[in-house]
Amino acid sequence: MANLGFVGLGVMGSEMVNRLLSKGHSVIGYNRTRAKADWLIKEGMKWADSPKAVAASVDVIFSMVTNSPALQAIVEGPDGVLAGLTPGKIYVDISTVSPEYSRSVAEKVRAKGADMVDAPVSGSVITLQEGKLSVMVGGRKSTFDKIKPLLEDIGPKVTYVGDNGLALVLKIACNLSLAVQMLAFSEGVLLAEKSGIPREIAVDVLANSAIASPMIKYRGPFVLNLPEEAWFNVNMMQKDMLLALELGRKLDVPMPSTAVTNEFLTAARGMGLVEKDFAVVFDVLAHMSGVHR
Repeated sequence: MANLGFVGLGVMGSEMVNRLLSKGHSVIGYNRTRAKADWLIKEGMKWADSPKAVAASVDVIFSMVTNSPALQAIVEGPDGVLAGLTPGKIYVDISTVSPEYSRSVAEKVRAKGADMVDAPVSGSVITLQEGKLSVMVGGRKSTFDKIKPLLEDIGPKVTYVGDNGLALVLKIACNLSLAVQMLAFSEGVLLAEKSGIPREIAVDVLANSAIASPMIKYRGPFVLNLPEEAWFNVNMMQKDMLLALELGRKLDVPMPSTAVTNEFLTAARGMGLVEKDFAVVFDVLAHMSGVHR
């Protein structure tokens, strides 16, 4: 059993804490909105009043927040994670943020005598609940070796990628494909539907065909019924697409399918669908095709 801390108890973060508790670990957590943590407190999680208090109380600190500004908000300042770090502690950030900014945080962590890795995950809430999440890790190999058993308690597939920031690059590469696949899947469904094939049949056949990636398997049915609570909303996905496009420009990698799919996310935003799961790109394309849900 380890003494762990967790900052950021959103949909994914809270489920990760729940898994860590179920594995017998002691977890102290913090979230900007305490109400989201009530169910975890009932499950045995302890509460802290700030990210600093979390970091000061534990040996390994995890965090999962929405973007680079949100990470800065929990790391910097008198109540931030950095203020609570002492030599020997390990900070594991699971957020999908700018690799460049993550590296700058790692430098500040090391200046405190602690260490940091970036450990973004691939998968959804369902994947996490089923124990099938995969974790990518960037940082010092010696630190990775220390925390690998903890990460395996979150997801069974844990891979060391390389230096700080490289796991984030790989996560961004994964996420851009999710959105691109969803748009291509939507094109196929609408082509079938406008030819006279019922949408349900088109979805069933395509989701059990050669194109059926794990993402298509679990998110393809969203073109029939979107979940009330987004697994990964338009805003979050577009953040990752923009990170991908920024990396593409820096590395001189053309990203035509990413750029086009990003425009559909912008269209979804313009249609007031920003809080919907990013599978709502189907609705955008359907609207353009004269098809309604």
